[in-house]
Amino acid sequence: MNIKKISTILCCLLIASQLNAKTVLLNDLADMPASIEKDFYIWKFISNPDTTIDDVNIAVSQVYNVNSSISKAYSAKTGNTIKHGIKCTTPDCVPPPPSKTTQEAKKYFGAGIKAVIANDLENAKNYFAYTKQLADKQFAKDQATFWLYLVTKDQNYINELILSKDINIYSLVANDITGRNYPNVLSPTYEKSSKEGFDIKDPIHWVRLKEKLYKPNADLGSLAKEYETTETLAHNTFIKAYASGYTENYFPLPYRKQMENMPLQRQALIYSIARQESRFVPASISRAYALGMMQIMPFLVKHIASEKGEELDLDKMFDPEYAISYADHHLNYLNRTLQHPLFVAYAYNAGIGYTRNLLRKPEMFRGGEFEPYLSMERMENVEAREYGKKVLTNYVIYNNRLGIPTRMQSMLNQLSENR
Repeated sequence: MNIKKISTILCCLLIASQLNAKTVLLNDLADMPASIEKDFYIWKFISNPDTTIDDVNIAVSQVYNVNSSISKAYSAKTGNTIKHGIKCTTPDCVPPPPSKTTQEAKKYFGAGIKAVIANDLENAKNYFAYTKQLADKQFAKDQATFWLYLVTKDQNYINELILSKDINIYSLVANDITGRNYPNVLSPTYEKSSKEGFDIKDPIHWVRLKEKLYKPNADLGSLAKEYETTETLAHNTFIKAYASGYTENYFPLPYRKQMENMPLQRQALIYSIARQESRFVPASISRAYALGMMQIMPFLVKHIASEKGEELDLDKMFDPEYAISYADHHLNYLNRTLQHPLFVAYAYNAGIGYTRNLLRKPEMFRGGEFEPYLSMERMENVEAREYGKKVLTNYVIYNNRLGIPTRMQSMLNQLSENR
């Protein structure tokens, strides 16, 4: 979950309440590989009231990426400031920027949407055609192809989308329009219960696995086979999806026991969010320190723990049982005012305040020739916009996997009713 602004007061309150969490010593930090996961433990270490300023400086010298949490904790402890950003200097530390063609494709697609708003459909068609030519990701090609269909009504574009290897809202709607079954997805299961020597709740174990995964010339087939267990199903499918270049569509159903008492649609929603947030890896940590398979921010963990009458322990978020329980609690809150899973997804990512303001806008999700697709594309929050599409796609697939027949076009038709 990405919440952009966390107040300094809230951060300081959180720092003071870390004492029930796992204790990490300076020697422990020295043994950890440089990573976001290590940074999380550095943050906890320097936030501890008992940590000396000398030890704080030693710990901070090992940081991989200085974010606002590290910066605030360091300032609170020392009275000094520290520059934000990546400190690692090796060539593979920072993902490469988007390719020039990707940037160009996004520019043309944005121009196409503006042309649709202006009812200049001929230019919109040209812009979407340029986008399709330039896009280097199947999702972006499908997006442009679908919009070419919307502005031209040419059935050939729908026929193209049916052949897409990517499962997304556009390819699913194309199957709906033609009355076809949805593509098969992969949901492996394994008999072995767990992998010896691997703790799914330990972020550093996850770091070590990623080191193997991203190593040049890694034998990914053999690596995936090592994790063919019920407990490491998420890791197994993570490796397999990566090995396929994300051309194979894995929709696993891990942690069944933790959700067995929930309504099926809530299970589908939790699976949908978890797949997008972490691909179900329990020990995931984001750059902003969103935690666990459900990627819940520390300040929200604190709030939910208080409402549940539990002591704050951030490390509990690496346990799927707690992560699912806390996410379920938060979704109950979001569902008080938001019903449609797309709007819930927006709120989970960008906050309920953002989503309420979005839905108050007179031009958003109120019906029209190109709705609800136009509203979904004109959102200014790019991250929430794309996140919502992917979670909704996951939701449709998981509903069907859990035995609830669901079609994407039907879900989209409900949007104006569920504002």
